[in-house]
Amino acid sequence: MRKILRNGVLAAMLVGSGFAVAQTYPTKPIRFIAAFPAGGPSDIVARAMAKRMSEVLGQPVIVDNRTGAGGNIGAEAVAKSPPDGYTVLLGGSYVTIAPALYLKPPFDPIRDFAPIGLIVSNQYVLVTHPSVPARSVRDLIKVAKAQPGKLNYASTGPGSPPRLAGELFKSMAGVDMVNISYKGATPALIEPPPR
Repeated sequence: MRKILRNGVLAAMLVGSGFAVAQTYPTKPIRFIAAFPAGGPSDIVARAMAKRMSEVLGQPVIVDNRTGAGGNIGAEAVAKSPPDGYTVLLGGSYVTIAPALYLKPPFDPIRDFAPIGLIVSNQYVLVTHPSVPARSVRDLIKVAKAQPGKLNYASTGPGSPPRLAGELFKSMAGVDMVNISYKGATPALIEPPPR
């Protein structure tokens, strides 16, 4: 099983790398870019994957958190790296969203990336601070409609899926809420809310 996993990881990482078949891979450490801050969901997944990849591949796999711009800074760093299999991105839907949101995104998701595989999926949850008098989505909509522009919501940056989910909620509910963008989930959860 270990050999099958190793060969699968190697084959996936070599897609589009330009390596000759006779070369040994990997021969040096691998940089695993997580496009969001340390301690958040992306970082936790990247570190778990890096640990396992290092065990299987026999080389260090170093997590490099490149945060900001809804994941685009990390994705750009990978897109501009040599296509040799030594820089890997923990990508997400933000990679495919960028071309629809930006006039000149810093990467092309088709040209610049070769997918390796799906390792995690997630869901979004709507939560409020206990001081908000809402115990259901219906309650939250009533509060937001009664106080247009007074409620804030956190997202992980422009163009990120949580930001788009917040904007979709506002549109569907017909409410005016203010987005506060953070560089990732961890800062959004630990920073005190703006007053």
